[in-house]
Amino acid sequence: MPWNPEIYDQFKKERSAPFFDLLNLVVSKPDLKVIDLGCGTGELTSALLGYLENPNVTGIDSSAEMLEKAEKHSTENLHFFQRSVEEQIELDEKFDLIIANASLQWCTDHEELFPNIISKLNENGQLAVQVPSNHHFIVHQLLSKVAEQEPYKTRFNGWIREYPVLKIEEYANILYENNGKEINVFEKVYPHVMENSDAVFEWASGTAIIPFLEKLPEELKENYKADYKAELKKAFPGSPVFYPFKRTFIYAKF
Repeated sequence: MPWNPEIYDQFKKERSAPFFDLLNLVVSKPDLKVIDLGCGTGELTSALLGYLENPNVTGIDSSAEMLEKAEKHSTENLHFFQRSVEEQIELDEKFDLIIANASLQWCTDHEELFPNIISKLNENGQLAVQVPSNHHFIVHQLLSKVAEQEPYKTRFNGWIREYPVLKIEEYANILYENNGKEINVFEKVYPHVMENSDAVFEWASGTAIIPFLEKLPEELKENYKADYKAELKKAFPGSPVFYPFKRTFIYAKF
């Protein structure tokens, strides 16, 4: 997936806040072996070194563009590798803490994915996950609305953007069924205030729009973005724009 770190980082403050809320759920212990599934540019991953006591941290991401930015954060205790979450859980390697911040929403079938991830924890290990859960919000729904119009509909050829994020009670049940303890699953709304609909478009350009553009030919990408931008302006005609961004937090010990 062709990630653009510069666009993604335009809203660095807003995107980083949930990470630190997630980190507050983690119990710090000395010498933890840690992996960050979907480390992105590595800046947040590097914060683990200051929060945990002498951890050994691995960050993985499928994006070469993101990892190019991450490499400057490498230290003796922090290393980055290019691989997907699915590739990682196929490896015979276990960790004391598995953290995933705004990454697992790109993976399918969470009912199967989460038990597989949990199986990679050492005894008394911790799982800490945060995923966006605002896929029913109009900003996401308009992407699909534009995709259903021609000439895009023909090009998408029946493809529909699927959102694998479950309800919070479903995640809690998965943790329980896999012998989770101190289960803590909840939703939190982050009240983003943006200048106007163009700012909302820039936000979506960093993540949500990417799977749609990926499936379009070059000659249609700019048109699709312009049509989406026009729909956003209809939905948010004023200034400022209130964007209630909902996130799901998932934590347990095993």
